[in-house]
Amino acid sequence: MFFGPVPLSQAEGAILAHSLALPEGRLRKGLRLSADHLSRMAAAGLESVVVAIPAKDDLEEDTAALQIASAAAGPGVELRVVGTGRVNLHARGPGLAQLRAGQILAANAVDPMLTIATVPDLHRLEPGGMIATVKVISYAVAGAAVAGVAEAIAGAVSLAPPVWSEATLIETEIAGQDAGAKGARVTEARLARLGLAMAPKISAAHDSEALARAIAAAPGTGPLLILTASATSDPQDVGPAALRLAGGQVTRVGMPVDPGNLLFLGAFQGRPVIGLPGCARSPALNGADWVLERICCGIEVSARDIAAMGLGGLLVEMPSRPHPRMTPKGP
Repeated sequence: MFFGPVPLSQAEGAILAHSLALPEGRLRKGLRLSADHLSRMAAAGLESVVVAIPAKDDLEEDTAALQIASAAAGPGVELRVVGTGRVNLHARGPGLAQLRAGQILAANAVDPMLTIATVPDLHRLEPGGMIATVKVISYAVAGAAVAGVAEAIAGAVSLAPPVWSEATLIETEIAGQDAGAKGARVTEARLARLGLAMAPKISAAHDSEALARAIAAAPGTGPLLILTASATSDPQDVGPAALRLAGGQVTRVGMPVDPGNLLFLGAFQGRPVIGLPGCARSPALNGADWVLERICCGIEVSARDIAAMGLGGLLVEMPSRPHPRMTPKGP
């Protein structure tokens, strides 16, 4: 592609590189220059203009962007053409972004004029949420480069939708203490963001035997969420002990995400079980969100996966949290 100034006599059919303010109105960049446009420029005293002229084998920006975005889009993704060399990729429904990092890195290495930017992998999306944007920087680019990017990025951007329609919350209670309704209300809202309903809440006394009975009797087949009246402080504490007593398995107690440290994870008769940390009573982001979202969308979460969450796991401080993570400065 040629880019630079040319005499007005050679500019017809070229792409205007920069917007121009003329006495009769503004000409927007990206415009295909006609004889009328050039006459107006000449009347304004211009003798030359900066233009882009695609080569024979070049693709113009909008065409190139659409080809790349179409190649990148996998299941659950729809395209929205913006123009000026940009096409956005959006989620068709709620779910988590699934991104093939190696392919995206390879695509962005082909030609600096051809770019794709994404949200983080496994980022939660609501219906219509933007997953990625393709932007062609120059007005035209070699067709071979576009083909190379499209090949590199094929199917690299997709959406993992929810695989469950309902989850069940079991909340323990300590005699003489009012558990309140906040935990259930906030949990229901978290599930609703992913399109899941919450079954009627189950209450149980805060001891391992009562909780084990509640786990064993919980109806449905979806995830079981356990919110204990007192935080889980040990693998032998009430929540994990109850899950084992009911015949389930505990795969992880504790996570390197703050807030969210006091989570436990396991399974019961094929149902995922998440022991929610106390901070899950707040709508603020915490480590349980990452685990809950993945499980609801059918993405397996192992003990190793939770261990890896520590990288980036120091989340925003919750203003209502009574124990800040920094000691006050001395005098």
